[in-house]
Amino acid sequence: MDPKSFIAIGAPLVLALTAMGSAAALGKSVAAAMDATARQPEASTKILVNMMAGCALIEALTLYALVFGFSLLGKL
Repeated sequence: MDPKSFIAIGAPLVLALTAMGSAAALGKSVAAAMDATARQPEASTKILVNMMAGCALIEALTLYALVFGFSLLGKL
């Protein structure tokens, strides 16, 4: 097999794994924030700000992987 075949097979698989990992991380982050808010409602603003910062970083990593994957698929 030539390298283009490996890219054609591997890039969508890696993008799918990245999306699944991102979804799992976001789910765990939001669940932990909701649990923390339930335990200490008075700290909900701080918890929300920290959760949103973490979610933004997770989404940024996912978007970087998406752009990288599409740039690899553009080389075919």
